[in-house]
Amino acid sequence: MDNNRTNRFASLLILACFFAPIWSCGDKQENEEERLENFYTIEDIEIPEEVHLGEVGGLDFMPNGNLVACFHRGEVMVYDIESKKWQLFAEGLHDPLGISAISNHEILVMQRPELTKLSDLDRNGTAEEYLKVTDGFGLSGNYHEFAYGPVKDAEGNLFISLSTASNGAGIWGEKRGELNELGRPGRMYSAVPYRGWVMKITPEGKIEPYAMGFRSPNGIGFDHDGNLFVTDNQGDWLGTSKMYYVEEGKFYGHVSSLVWKEGWNVDPLTLPVLALDSMRTKAAILFPHNTFSNSPTEILPIPEGKFGPYGKQLLVGEMNYPKLLRVMLEEVKGSFQGATINFLDSTGLSKGNHRMVFGPDKKSLYVGKTAYTWVGGRGIQKINYNGGTPFDILNMNLSENGFKLTYTRPLAPEMGDQPEDYEFVRYYYEYHRDYGSPKMDLQPVKVKSVKINDERTEVFLELEEMVPGYIYDLKVNSMKCEKGLELMNRRIYYTLNNIL
Repeated sequence: MDNNRTNRFASLLILACFFAPIWSCGDKQENEEERLENFYTIEDIEIPEEVHLGEVGGLDFMPNGNLVACFHRGEVMVYDIESKKWQLFAEGLHDPLGISAISNHEILVMQRPELTKLSDLDRNGTAEEYLKVTDGFGLSGNYHEFAYGPVKDAEGNLFISLSTASNGAGIWGEKRGELNELGRPGRMYSAVPYRGWVMKITPEGKIEPYAMGFRSPNGIGFDHDGNLFVTDNQGDWLGTSKMYYVEEGKFYGHVSSLVWKEGWNVDPLTLPVLALDSMRTKAAILFPHNTFSNSPTEILPIPEGKFGPYGKQLLVGEMNYPKLLRVMLEEVKGSFQGATINFLDSTGLSKGNHRMVFGPDKKSLYVGKTAYTWVGGRGIQKINYNGGTPFDILNMNLSENGFKLTYTRPLAPEMGDQPEDYEFVRYYYEYHRDYGSPKMDLQPVKVKSVKINDERTEVFLELEEMVPGYIYDLKVNSMKCEKGLELMNRRIYYTLNNIL
C-alpha cells in the first residue's frame, strides 16, 4: 500500500472514531441496544422565523400544557406541543430573562426594568394588559445590569436576582434609584440600589432586599425541599463559578453589593481581603473553571422516578459548553456541600444551555439556548427520557475518612476494587479582587483502601488525608457494570467545606 493511500486510510479511521458514539473507539459494548442515545434522545424545536436570533430568556409551561417562552429581543410566545405551532402572546419587552406562567392567560416576565404581569383579558391568545408588579431596584443604564427570575416559594413569595454593572461600560445621566459613589470602584460594581442582591417580593407586592454578594447570578431556583439556590459566574471575587444556598441577610462574597447593606458607610474595596473573607458564606458547590463549567445558569430539581435514576437531585445549565450539569447535595455540620458531574454532553446537545423546564409528563426536558454575544447557542432542544438505567455515578457522599460512591448499576466482578482505579487531586480557588483564579495548591491525594458492598453498588474510598476548603477532583478509571455497559461519566468534583 502506498503512503498516500495509507494516510487516507488512517485519516478515515480517525474520523470514524471521532464522529462515532463516545465509547465506540474503546471496548465494544456487550449489549449494543443499551447505549446513551437509547436512554436520552434529543430533538430540536423549530423557532418562528419572526423571532430575531432565537435566543431564549425564559421557559415555562402553562396549566393547559402549552410551552411559553420569552426571547431576548422582547417577544413572548406560546408553543402548542401537540400541533407544534407558535403564537405571539406579547412583544416589546426589554431584555426578558425569566418567565413564570400563573395561568393559561397570565404570565410573569422578568424584564430588565421591572417584573411584569402579562394578561390576556379577552382570551384571544394575546396579552392586552402589561402590569408592573415591582420595579423596586435601580437602573443605571449599564449593559450588564441583568435581572433574573422569578421563582416562587411555598408561601407565595417571589425571588429575583440582580446582576452587577460592568466597568466595561459606564452609567447614563438619567438613572433610577439613588447613586452611591461607594459602589463605583471595581471591575463589577453596584452604583444603584440592590445590584448584586437577591430580592424577595411578597404576595402583596412589597419588594425587600434578601441576600447580597452576587456578581452575575444567572440561575435561581428551589430544590425539592424548598431551599433556595443561586448560581454565580466566575470573575472578580469569584475564582471559579459557584452555586450558593441562599439565606436571608447573608453575604456571599462579591463585595460591591455591600454598599446597599443597611448602615454600611465605607468603600468595601478598602477592607482587607481577610476581613471580607470572614464575612462571607461559602458556596455549596464550586464548578471548576475550564475543566468543567465556565458559565452555569438555570437550577432545576429532577422529578423523582420520571427522568432516570437521578430524582431529587439538581440540574444546572451551562452556557459555554454543550452539556448540562448534575448536582448532588448533602448537609454536613449544618451547611450544604456536595458533588457535581456531567449529566449530558454527548447526545447532540448544543451550547448555550440557558433555561430549562420539564414538560407536563416530567419525562421530557426543554432547554432554551442563548449566546448573548458570548459563547453559546440559539433555539430550543427537547431531551426525551426513553426509560432504563444508564451506568453512572449516582451519588458521592462524604464518609469518615473519605468518600462513598454509589453507582446506578452493580459493578462487574473484579472491577473498581483497587486503589489505582480512583485518581484524586485536590485544589482550591483564591478569594481575591482579581478576575478568576488558577487552581491553588494542586496536589494528588492517595487512596489508601477500597471496599465494595455485597451488592457491588457502593464503593468506600479511604483517603490518606481530608482537608476542608478544597475541591476533591476524582477521575474513575474505565470500568463496566455487570451488564457490560461502560461508565457514562468518569470525572466528578466534590466541594469539601466540612469534614465529619
